[in-house]
Amino acid sequence: MTRMLLSCHDAVFRVGPTTTQQTRYRIMKTIKLILAAATMTAIGAAYVHAQADVIETRQATMKTIGGGMKVLSDMAKGATTFDADAANVALASMAEAAATIPTVFEAEVTEGAKTDASTAIWENWDDFVAKAEALQTAASGASVSDEASLGAAVGAVGATCGTCHKAYKL
Repeated sequence: MTRMLLSCHDAVFRVGPTTTQQTRYRIMKTIKLILAAATMTAIGAAYVHAQADVIETRQATMKTIGGGMKVLSDMAKGATTFDADAANVALASMAEAAATIPTVFEAEVTEGAKTDASTAIWENWDDFVAKAEALQTAASGASVSDEASLGAAVGAVGATCGTCHKAYKL
């Protein structure tokens, strides 16, 4: 009787010696679970990395524009020597970067890296794109030949930057 109870107990709780086939099954099941967990971790890491790449690309675009604005504003303030060629190169660089804004901001990504982009960008996409186009127009339409034209360029380009930042930068 005791032997029969132990057999039933072993059958229900799988206690005691197992067959080679059962052991292989358990090992394979464990390996599959580990592989599934590793795959999910890798997918999650790739997703976060992809989001960070999107944000870093946007930030590089904005830093290009900001760098151009710094060149212009430093000249306008007298912090650096006036150089019409350098000012025009800065404006061209800003115009080129501004043209990419709709593309680099197309994906609504706000996690994965620190970002100052407001979700209002994607809620008001057409307005955001119009502001980016206004920056491109202002930067490509400006031409610096003297300090007076530099001041006009800084004012026009700076105004477009400001309206967009007020609405869409955290």
